[in-house]
Parts: sequence; structure tokens; C-alpha cells
Amino acid sequence: MAHEPVDLLVIGGGITGAAIARDAALRGFRAALVEKGDFGSGTSSVSSRLIHGGLRYLEQYDLHLVLEASRERRVLLRIARHLVHPLPFLFPVYRGARVPAWKLRCGLWLYDLLAAFRNVRLHRWLGRQATLRLEPGLRERDLRAAGLYYDAQTDDARLVLATMRSAAQAGALVASYAEAVSLLKPDGLVRGATVRDLLGEETRVVRALVVVNACGPWVDAVRRLDAPDADPLLRLTKGAHVAVPRQRLGNTHAVTLTSPIDGRVMFVLPWADSDQSYIGTTDTDEDVSPDEVRATAEDVIYLLRSANAFFPQARLSPNDVVATWAGLRALLRPDGNLAPSQVSREHRITESASGLLTIAGGKLTTHRAMAQELVDRVAARLRALDGRPRAPRPPTHRLPLPGGETTDLEGLIKAAVERGASDATARHLVGTYGSEAAAVLNLVDKDRALGGRIVAGRPELWAEVVHAVEREMAVRLSDVLVRRLHLFYKTRDQAVPASSAVADRLAAALGWDGARRAEEVAAYLHLVKRSRAFATEVATLGKD
Repeated sequence: MAHEPVDLLVIGGGITGAAIARDAALRGFRAALVEKGDFGSGTSSVSSRLIHGGLRYLEQYDLHLVLEASRERRVLLRIARHLVHPLPFLFPVYRGARVPAWKLRCGLWLYDLLAAFRNVRLHRWLGRQATLRLEPGLRERDLRAAGLYYDAQTDDARLVLATMRSAAQAGALVASYAEAVSLLKPDGLVRGATVRDLLGEETRVVRALVVVNACGPWVDAVRRLDAPDADPLLRLTKGAHVAVPRQRLGNTHAVTLTSPIDGRVMFVLPWADSDQSYIGTTDTDEDVSPDEVRATAEDVIYLLRSANAFFPQARLSPNDVVATWAGLRALLRPDGNLAPSQVSREHRITESASGLLTIAGGKLTTHRAMAQELVDRVAARLRALDGRPRAPRPPTHRLPLPGGETTDLEGLIKAAVERGASDATARHLVGTYGSEAAAVLNLVDKDRALGGRIVAGRPELWAEVVHAVEREMAVRLSDVLVRRLHLFYKTRDQAVPASSAVADRLAAALGWDGARRAEEVAAYLHLVKRSRAFATEVATLGKD
């Protein structure tokens, strides 16, 4: 991308940036994207992993957002069936709760209405006994009823990756670990960026007719590269999560709760392909760097106390926490003094005096629609610059993402079993790769050793490490263990015992020397230590 100018340079490789690059490339634009970390390594891969209409936004009368999110949920269920799955949610109502039964019943009807009654299923209203039959672990005291409604769950990191790969397949040039350190302004207008390779230490110039800032919580930092005195667009709030053994909670559904601590709507969610449930999320103002955000002892205790209030037999403690993750929401800075949960999740596109386009705010669920709107602006700019015909919108709402080419997932599972995979392995591969599961099994056919399990008792195969490098643009140990395979989250030891052997595989595939391999292992162990730092803080609080 450094050799000749491109039409569009996207700075930021989260879900929004990936969707912008995909939309632009499908319109025939010469598009390039740079990301200073792994693709999706910021907020996009540390979310609540939900594709949802936003039931709670009805309390804020944000009907437009719920309408748009409900439509986009249908789109993602169609184009990424292997990564986005329908999920039933149970919302119990207790005597004296902040959200009374009448309000929830009205909200659920409105939720179905805004989805044009085309959600996975219509909601149902359940009495007390029917609620306890579905979720016997719920607190019985003061339970009145519950609403059963439907949203969807996703693998957020892999949704980013699939979108990025779709962009690359359409012709976009994408680079991870490539940081935009300055903007080019040869005529006073932004015409590209100076990009530093964070792994190779080289610096290159990328020239572009239009530059887009899609950096999530780093949006204001990039805006200051253009105008050092730019007023901030964002209000950053932290969302933290904890994963715990599902057997302690016993939940079979996703459960929507209102925290007894502060009344915030939160979730207890089963995690597919694991024996865990995760609890989230917090919503607190945060001034720490997006690069340093983590779940603190205060976050963990808040989440566990909130869950214990509704699942009293669980008696969760910090010792039960298997994994934690946290990210910063890039919310639009409001004019008034609103609580974090009251701040709009809408997005905004701005253009600076020098032509830098910035997209801020928004939700994981609405990323495709946000990208479409922004690329419409890019198309208009390019037409004004050189008179080219305005390219029509591509059918991104219909084109499947890689792996999503078929809706017959059970057929794919059967085919994998017929090739010798166990049922558990077949379901894991299809749930992770969709129609590309066959490509992983092809690697096993070539080298039977790649059919072994990376971690005993888990379904992940060594072939997936090779696949991550060859097809999924993984270049670091953390790329594989955290965002491709999720062993960082799904094993109590964060896959530390396996990290050395995985590093050996990557060293062979990527040509690392001994020093680089040691650096990768050390960097991964540092991530593990940060994710567990809450435990030390809890111990300190106990002494105080």
C-alpha cells in the first residue's frame, strides 16, 4: 500500500474499520486499512458478545437505535450464521424492582414491534412457576414473573476477523501492527499517513485521497494528529466482564438482570463451546488509556455481588473467576451531565477543516450500517475530487462473510464427523469456521499430528494454529491464544502451560528466532498477569 496512492485509507482495524474497508472495496475503491494492534484487539473483541436490538434503550426512548439494531441483527444472523446465533433471554421481575412488570411487558411488545415481528421468535410472558422451571437457580423470594425474549450472541473477535478477511478478499489492503503516527497534509488537506511497522520498526508513507479515522476509543488521539487543539468527541466508559463455571450458576438461558447495587441492566450469559457463563457488564467513566484498561477488583466484586443477588445458591467469590476482560466504550460526549448508562449509543460522522473523516460512537450490532453511511460520504468526496461516477452501494446485507456461505450447519457438522472428527470437535470447528472447517481438516489430512488437542479436554486442534497463520493473519502468540482460539478465556490457567508449545509452532511458521520467540511468550504472560491483577487487589482489600 506504500507504493501507489489509494482512494481510501482507514485508520483503525476494529469492527467499524473492517466494515468500512469491506464496503469500500466492494464498491471498487482502492482501499487500505492500518491497525496498530491485532485486528479487533481493542474494544471490538472485549464486548458482551451480543448482537442485540437494545431492549434497555427503550427506557431512553431511543427508538431509532432499536429499530436499526433490530434490522442489523437480522442481517448478521443471515450473513454470518456460524458466528451469530439466536439466544433466548429470560428477564425475571421481582416485587419492588426498578423495572416493574407492566413496564417490561410494554417494552417487550414494543421490542417485537420495532423488529417488525421478524425476530427469531416473539416474546412470551411467564408466570412465577414457569420461570423457575426454566431457571431453577433464580432467587425465589419476591419473584413475580419473567419475560422470555430473543436476541443473538456472537464471537466478537472472529466477527471482526471475518469482516476484515471479506474486505481483503474484495481487494482491500490490510495491515495489522501498523500504527499511523502522523497525517500527511501536503496542501493543507489530509492526504494520507506516515505508518510505522511495530514489528519490523520500518516507517512507510501511505498516500490517499480520503482518510477515515475509525479508531474507537483512540478516535480523539488520531483527531489530535490533525488538529492538536481539537475538542474531544468521546466520553469513555469501561465495560468489564468475568467468566465463571456455569455449574455454579446453573443457568441454561441468558438472564437479564437489574443490578441491586445501582439498577444497571446487566446479563448472565452462557458461553457456547465452553462450560462457562460470563457476567457483564459494568458501565463506569474511565480515564485510563485504552491500551491499559482491565477489570479491577472493584469491577469483579460488583459483578459477582450482582449475580449472587439473583442466583443465591451460587455464592460466587473472586476465587471462582476463570477469566476477565474489559474494554472502553467510545460513546459520544453528551452536552449534559448524564450517568454513563444514559449516554446515547448512537454514532456520529464528522469532517475536520482539513478533510479528515471521523466516525465515533455506535454499537457492535450496527457496524455494517455505520460503515455504509460513512462510505457514502467517501463516495461523494471522491466524485467531487475527480468526477468519477458514484459507485452503487454493494449488497453487504446479503453477501455472506467467510465461513457463512451455507446455513446448513448441521450438514457441515455431519461432514466433519464423516471425515473422522469427534462430534465435539466437529461442532467446535463448524461453530468457529463455518464452511471453512473443511480447510482445518485438510491440514490434519496432510499432517496427522495436527489433529491432536492443544489443551487436554478442549476441542481446539493444532491445525487451528497453522490455519490462524495461513488464513487468518495471525502474527503474534496473543493473536492466536486470545482472539483466534480464545484459550486465554476458556481455560482457568489461560493456556499458559500450552503457550510455549504454541510459540514453537508459530516460530516455525513465521520464522522467529529464539529471542523473538522468548519475547512473544513474555508478552503473553504479561497479558495473563494483567488479567489476574484483580486477585491481588481483592487480597489487599481483604487485609484493609
